[in-house]
Amino acid sequence: MIDMLILAEKSSAAKHMAKAFGGMTGSVVGKTYKIVHAHGHLMEFKDPEKMVTTEADKQRYSSWTDMQTMPWNQDDFSWAKTYAKAYNAYTKKSKSTRADVTAIKAEAANAKAILMATDNDPSGEGDLLGWEIINAIKWHGPVYRIRFVDETPKSLNQAMRQMVEITDQFKQGEYLKSDARSKWDFLSMQLTRISTYAARQAGYRVKVINQGRLKSVIVLKIWQQQQLIDNYVKTPYFETKFKDPAGHIFTRELKTEAQKQAARFADEKSGQADVARYTKSPVIKLKRVHKTQAPGALLDLAKLGSLLARQGFNPKEVLATYQKMYEAEIVSYPRTEDRKITQEQYNELLPVADRIAAVIGVDPQLLTHRTLRSKHRASSAAHGANRPGVKVPQSLAELAKYGPSAQAIYKTLAANYLAILGEDYEFDRITAELQLYPVFKTGFNVPVKLNYKAIFDDAEKGVPEGQPASQTVGPEAAPFMYQGANPKPTRPSADWIGKFLEKHNIGTGATRLSVQAQLTSGKNAFINEKRGFYTLTQPGTIAAILVRGTWIGSPQITKQLFDHMDAVGQLDEAPAVVVNSATKVIAHDLPLILRNSQELAQFVGQQSKVRTTKKYKTKPKTQGQYRDGQTVEFNSTWGGHKFSAEEIRKLLQGDTISFKATSKYGKTYTATGTLKQQTFKGKRFWGFKADFGK
Repeated sequence: MIDMLILAEKSSAAKHMAKAFGGMTGSVVGKTYKIVHAHGHLMEFKDPEKMVTTEADKQRYSSWTDMQTMPWNQDDFSWAKTYAKAYNAYTKKSKSTRADVTAIKAEAANAKAILMATDNDPSGEGDLLGWEIINAIKWHGPVYRIRFVDETPKSLNQAMRQMVEITDQFKQGEYLKSDARSKWDFLSMQLTRISTYAARQAGYRVKVINQGRLKSVIVLKIWQQQQLIDNYVKTPYFETKFKDPAGHIFTRELKTEAQKQAARFADEKSGQADVARYTKSPVIKLKRVHKTQAPGALLDLAKLGSLLARQGFNPKEVLATYQKMYEAEIVSYPRTEDRKITQEQYNELLPVADRIAAVIGVDPQLLTHRTLRSKHRASSAAHGANRPGVKVPQSLAELAKYGPSAQAIYKTLAANYLAILGEDYEFDRITAELQLYPVFKTGFNVPVKLNYKAIFDDAEKGVPEGQPASQTVGPEAAPFMYQGANPKPTRPSADWIGKFLEKHNIGTGATRLSVQAQLTSGKNAFINEKRGFYTLTQPGTIAAILVRGTWIGSPQITKQLFDHMDAVGQLDEAPAVVVNSATKVIAHDLPLILRNSQELAQFVGQQSKVRTTKKYKTKPKTQGQYRDGQTVEFNSTWGGHKFSAEEIRKLLQGDTISFKATSKYGKTYTATGTLKQQTFKGKRFWGFKADFGK
């Protein structure tokens, strides 16, 4: 019997652990072990109608159309889980995870304890995944946990020396947080059912209108922004400004609407009259102040995704490629919520910094700042910010095997990280004002030393800040009429929605990018993405309109939900606070979604034509008494074959018959089967049932 069965989240993690510990079996930190692994989540909640006992509840919770059944009473549910269905993209088939769970159970029978070595996600997802398996195999022995920064041998071995016992899962905040979230998400499927029903009732042929935390916030925000763009009316204004011979503009600082109204005129004539009130003025108080600026924050996954979107890489592809690069130790752990790094993490990359610079074409002579700035330093961090890994590729070209965006991911991530090894950007700030009208001022920056900006320009201008046309200011400036207009609303983009979510502190960078990947992928995508810019598809527009005024579409309510989840993770709140809030959201939003559906045509366009049901030629029936005495009716033909009187007699007796049939492709074959009661689309009927297994 071994001391520990080490449970990894996936096969790649198991391989890294085997490399770190010396094999799939062996001894580490004085304990014998064997490594097994899952393939992500092996268990999932049963369908709602399968988690209740009475027939009335089964009927109630299976309905997608009876709005009177919602909100559900979560106390009715057993919250039982079943084996997940793993979809194989190559075979186009789904396979149950029963065999995976059974195999882990067999190995656990020979272990004294289980060591959970699943991913250390900020959301607690790895803990939930591990406990699902441990509960499924009905394990009642000790359970331990390790948490690692990444899957390098150093991190894994250090984690082994810091393992902790977590045998009581209900005292583990990470598990409770993720379990509460998963139950919330399960209950929120009511919003999807409500929205799908409402859209179909309004006449739209939709597959499924998914709603959920973050998803609904994103699509509604994009729709609202598009409405601002569509309704934008350019309103010109005329304002007095001054210009010196070098072209420097002197203007007033207009902070409030009252100040803007007083200084700007709606017609050109009034603007010209205002300019006439001013004369040329000498330039005074010319100042030149030397300033510095430290490198900006390290990237999170959402910001990285938005930068790469401009290069044509969609969120789904970036996530998939980044994960492969992480498993190869080329980049750091993806699903981190950290934006800083510890001194130890900084020291770990320092020896390979010059090699990283060589790979991405950065001059190593720029990497002279070899101490970690306080703005980038964390006293403690789980994984640290997204950054390059300690394993440095020989060239960008060798990264192509990980995915189309691999080279762009590494170049962007590495440049952003190496920037913190660059010296502060140096520039001169030049300011001046007018002697006769001191409220008119000018100011601009003159770069002195680009330093870190020569590595990575966090101003996002594509190129470092350039030199102005002239540094000479004055000696005087003349008034002129400037024509401006109210600014056009910003076009929705990956970067724009990322900043919005970050402003409201909703989700981690990885979560934001993951949800955007879901919304922009598949046949039922809600968002069309083109080089980082977003527009809504028809299903996305429908989803957005339906959640106007709802709690599920509110960033404030969503932020509160995330805060409550964090409180559960800290053991400061009971999980029921999170789970019960789902029912409150459903009760509040249901009538609003149904009401909003009445305005779909106004914003989406004409309702789709109702699909006419294809009429099939009625097949001839035969009737008789089955062997149990009941009278049954069934088709008297099957597969192009008409049953003879003798075959009908045998079928009614429950006997097996065989005959020549024709497939829909015109191929002839022998069909063998019996008469059975069957179910199709919820309706029961009697008919011939072929046994294709023989």
